Amino acid sequence: MERLKGVKRAGALLPLVAVLFAVVAGCNKQTQHAPDVWAVVNGKEVKRDEVEKYYRTRVNPEGQEPSQEEALSLKLNVLEELINNEILLERAKKLNLEASDGEVEDKFTELKSPYTEDEFQRQLKSGGVSVDDLKRDLRRQLSITKLMNREVVAKIAITDQDVAEFYNTNKAQFNVAEPQYRIAQIVVTPKKEQQIRNRKNDDATNEPEAQRKVKMLMDRLNSGADFAQLAMDYSEDMNSAATGGDLGYLPESALNQSDPALKKMVVGLKPGQVSPPIQLKEGYRILKLITRESPGLRGISDPQVQQTIRDTLRNRKEQLLKAAYLAIARDEARTTNYLAQRVIESAGKLPDAAKTTLPPKPIGH
Repeated sequence: MERLKGVKRAGALLPLVAVLFAVVAGCNKQTQHAPDVWAVVNGKEVKRDEVEKYYRTRVNPEGQEPSQEEALSLKLNVLEELINNEILLERAKKLNLEASDGEVEDKFTELKSPYTEDEFQRQLKSGGVSVDDLKRDLRRQLSITKLMNREVVAKIAITDQDVAEFYNTNKAQFNVAEPQYRIAQIVVTPKKEQQIRNRKNDDATNEPEAQRKVKMLMDRLNSGADFAQLAMDYSEDMNSAATGGDLGYLPESALNQSDPALKKMVVGLKPGQVSPPIQLKEGYRILKLITRESPGLRGISDPQVQQTIRDTLRNRKEQLLKAAYLAIARDEARTTNYLAQRVIESAGKLPDAAKTTLPPKPIGH
C-alpha cells in the first residue's frame, strides 16, 4: 500500500515537471520574426525596406547592375551600419543626448537652403527618400554625433610633446622640395555630364549654355561671391565640387605636365586671386590660387605645420577611440543578423534578397 502511495505521489509530480519544462522551453525559444525583418537590435526590428532605401543611394542606376554576390555584400554592409547606428542611437537616448526637434529642423533647413523647392524635391526623389526619411536620418546622425563628442572626442587631448614627437619623427614630410601651389577650380563643360555632384545639380549641355554659365560665375565672383560656395553649387567636376573646388597642393613638376596655358595662369596668380576663364579642350576652368609655398623645411613653429600635426593626431586618436567605443557597445547589445544567417544557410544563393528596384535610367543614357 505504501508503495502504491509512493507511485501515486511520483505520478502527481509529473504534470508539474512537464509544465516546468514547457515554461523553460518557451523562454529559450527564439521569437519568430517576419521574413522582411533582416536584423533585431535590443528587441527593435531592422526591416528590409530600410536596408533597400540606403542600398539604392550606394548604387549608380546608370552603371552596370551588381551581381547577386555584390548586391548581397553591399546590403550586408548597409545592414551592419544600421545595426551599429541603432546601438549608438539607443545609447544617446539613455544619456539624454538625442537631437531635439529644433536641432533637426535647423540641420534640415541648412541642407535645403542651397536649393529651390523644386530642386530639393528632385534631389529627394532621385534618392528615393521622403522628407520624413531625411529628418529621421538627420536625428540619428545628430544624436550619434552628440554621443561621440561627449564619450570620445571630449577625451582627446593633443599635447605640445605629442606635436614635437610627431614632427621629429616625420621631418621629411615637412620638407618642401619644390614650389607648391594650392589651387581651387570651377569647371564648366559644354556637354552633358553623366554624373553631376554639385549642390544645384547644374550642368551646361552645349557651348552657348557653357558661355552663359561662365559669364554668370565671373559676374558673381567679381561681385564678391565666395569661390568655394560657387564651386560647390555649380562646378561640373565631380571630384572637386564637394570640397569647394579645392585640389590641394600641386608641385611645380605636376604643373609642368599640364596644359601650358594652365601653368602660365597659375604661376602668374597671387595668393587669393581668381583667374579669368581659361578655355581648354574639355571646357572652361576658373582658378583660384589659395596659397603658394616656397621650397625648404617648414619649422615646427609654422602655424600650418602645427595645425597639420594636431589634425593628424586628433583624427588618429578619434578613429581609434570610436572603434573601441563601438566594440564595447556591440558587446553589450543584443543583436541578431538574420540576413547574414540566411546568406550562410543558402551558401550565398538568395536571389530574392539580392533583388532591388532601382530608379529608372534617364532617357538618352
